[in-house]
Amino acid sequence: MDFAREYERWLQVVEQDSELGQELQAIKGNEKEIEDRFFKSLDFGTAGLRGVMGAGLNRMNKYVVGQATQGIADFLSEIPDACERGVVIAFDSRNNSDFFAKRAAGVLAQNGIKVYLFETLSTVPQLSFAIRHHNAIAGIMITASHNPSEYNGYKVYWEHGGQLDPVLSSAVTMKINNVNIFDVLAMDIDTAVEKGLVTLLGKAIDDAYYAATKTLLLHKELINFNFSPIDVVYTPLHGAGNVPVRELLRQTGLCKLHIVKEQEQADGNFPTVQTPNPEDFGAFSMAIDLANEVKADIILATDPDSDRLGIALREQSGEFRHLTGNQIGSLLLHYILSSLKEKNALNEHGIVAKSIVTTKLANKICEGFGIKCFEVLTGFRFISEIIAECDDSPVCEFIFGFEESHGFLAGSYARDKDAICAAMLLVEAVAYYKTKGKTLLDVLNELYEKYGYFIEVTKSYTAKGMDGMKRISDTMQDLRNEKKTEIAGQKIIAIEDYKTGKSINQQDDSETDLSLPESDVVRIILECGWLCVRPSGTEPKLKAYLGINAKVKDEAQELFDSVLRELCGWLDARLG
Repeated sequence: MDFAREYERWLQVVEQDSELGQELQAIKGNEKEIEDRFFKSLDFGTAGLRGVMGAGLNRMNKYVVGQATQGIADFLSEIPDACERGVVIAFDSRNNSDFFAKRAAGVLAQNGIKVYLFETLSTVPQLSFAIRHHNAIAGIMITASHNPSEYNGYKVYWEHGGQLDPVLSSAVTMKINNVNIFDVLAMDIDTAVEKGLVTLLGKAIDDAYYAATKTLLLHKELINFNFSPIDVVYTPLHGAGNVPVRELLRQTGLCKLHIVKEQEQADGNFPTVQTPNPEDFGAFSMAIDLANEVKADIILATDPDSDRLGIALREQSGEFRHLTGNQIGSLLLHYILSSLKEKNALNEHGIVAKSIVTTKLANKICEGFGIKCFEVLTGFRFISEIIAECDDSPVCEFIFGFEESHGFLAGSYARDKDAICAAMLLVEAVAYYKTKGKTLLDVLNELYEKYGYFIEVTKSYTAKGMDGMKRISDTMQDLRNEKKTEIAGQKIIAIEDYKTGKSINQQDDSETDLSLPESDVVRIILECGWLCVRPSGTEPKLKAYLGINAKVKDEAQELFDSVLRELCGWLDARLG
């Protein structure tokens, strides 16, 4: 793409007195900045759009949102009944989320497509639930999840409540690419409501979501307060989880809830944290202060669109320990399976699903209960596909799915990560184990004693712009060209290349076919665990994952440290 010519086109079309126009004027003569904004269009993939807000093709703005929505409208117009079934649109607390949501709703309405628009900020699981509740053909969520405040995004969902698969995404992308970004028309929202093209969603859909979520409680007898209520601290990190998490925990009556007041109100600038990410223990500092004040034993935190949940637990020393997504998912998985078994309600045809970069402890737990554990590529839409397949089976039941990146889903009422439901189940688990004289950390240690000690980590390497894209691509190619037989003294058992669809046994060079779809992912199976490398699908990053397991903690930690050191050294030399 001729980025200089595209910049000039934008200068001529965008109103000079608008915020975007002023941005364009401000970067005049700055070739590097112009290149970054215009060297390509913001990628539309299975995760939709995500990028820094601002003027340009490679930014999130009203023109990019309008173009994407017009492409979706053109795609839907070719599907029978799609216009009448409609599209559900929700938005979180990020700056411009409500504006982009109304822009998308106006474009769809202009094309005669019915829209269900949430009246106030909402969450990913509520959007996913609403799609199937209203039998809509698709859904749009305006959010950039846990990214820093300068980002926003545009997630697209299909009728089953999960995000688009590669085939649908490719078809929509073709339509988007045929849309002139400056020719998109949008109907005024008030006019669209008057014409019956936009229906506003409020309390009724919220109540339906709460009712569905509460059916997943495993020990409803705990609601009767036959125990001393537990104290729970919760922070929504200025996001959309504030209302639904509080309301659901209030309705279940499982705890005494304390809210971090400084982080209670929705604010797209996220003024109290570097990033609103519950994976980052730094985001828990204010919550820890409150937890120490009220003597709470658990802290919950959700990201802006409430599809990710982080927790911290009080150790015997009094200090708080931040759990990884792998540890939280393993605890939830064990709690759900053991509770179902206790009540003779565990379906022998039950299904658990997790990504290939998620802890192998989950596999061990499932084996212990005689339950199948499916591994899928990274991206929760792959788990949503497993749920859809279970729905078509007369015996199969989807029980639980999770990813290492703090995304969890129990049951099948929603089809994407649900931090609200996960918060409810974790609080119930704390209450349940309290009646047994245990804490969640006690249970985690029991799992390690039974199945071995597991340590996992995720490392991200940011590489922006055209040069960054090339360095990431070159790094993946270098990895594929490596002929290593060991890493840090640990034998490589097999190398799985999901781009070629082959697994190569390093002992005899034999090949087997991989069952998962093609993807730019390499996973290396070690005698002591595994490691995996892939480009991010939503950010200019390369992600590396490492999982090590051994019988005892000290052995696992020693192996983990040595392998991680060699892996990071290799990646630092290319991307550091």
